[in-house]
Amino acid sequence: MNGIYESGEDYLETILILKKRNGSVRSIDIAREMDLSKPSVSRAMGILKNKGFITVGDDGEILLTDDGKKIAKSIYERHRILTEALVMLGVDEETAAADACRIEHDISDKSFNKIKKHVKDAKKG
Repeated sequence: MNGIYESGEDYLETILILKKRNGSVRSIDIAREMDLSKPSVSRAMGILKNKGFITVGDDGEILLTDDGKKIAKSIYERHRILTEALVMLGVDEETAAADACRIEHDISDKSFNKIKKHVKDAKKG
């Protein structure tokens, strides 16, 4: 889809969410949010930086580049819509969110767009 692995998409999505929630993001914030070790996060940030998806300031603040933001927003939208669709089908919120996290990386654009339209139409009606 975008030349990035599923775990990279999860990191970018987490950076987007933390930025919205806290205003700034550092590796330690990501480690806490994703329940990962600081060295694992540092390694991943190096890869994302080398691929041009993030920048890291002298103070350690992590920012999404335009490419990184595009991917993060896409994954986050998929997560929200898929969670909502599963909840509409009667799945509890926690299970729906966990399942959406797995589905969001593999679902085709064609299928996702149909689900998105269905959720949108159901909200109207």
